Amino acid sequence: MVVQGRSRVAIGEGEMGHVDVTIEVGSPDRSRFVEVPANVDTGATFTVLPRSVLEDLGISRSHSAQFQLADGSPVTRDVGEVPVRIDGKVLTTTCVFGDEGQPALVGVVTLEQFLLGVDTVNGRLIPIPGLLMAKHGKNYRNAVE
Repeated sequence: MVVQGRSRVAIGEGEMGHVDVTIEVGSPDRSRFVEVPANVDTGATFTVLPRSVLEDLGISRSHSAQFQLADGSPVTRDVGEVPVRIDGKVLTTTCVFGDEGQPALVGVVTLEQFLLGVDTVNGRLIPIPGLLMAKHGKNYRNAVE
């Protein structure tokens, strides 16, 4: 599986690590999904979606959290859990309620949940293996049995 996108990689000065993709965002019961164009941003912790999209789908805020913008300034934003579909797979991910007019972003938590990495040279998402930091062998097997 490869999720195709349009690369926004600039060599030299400019942004690195950004790829554009379309994700599907769902209602809490997963009965309805809408397509949302988004920038994959390896500098963003969580996915950010416009508040109006989330509210239209019936997504509720679970709490507020403080974040740091790219310019270093702090902001407080509402956060919720939202079903996201990428390449047919649906997972619930943490999402920040973004301001209107702010681009949708897919953050690194969502990428890791979907076991996806960013191929900035070809402007796409690629599958990556999940990591288990336990050692193989007797001790690991005993721990999971």
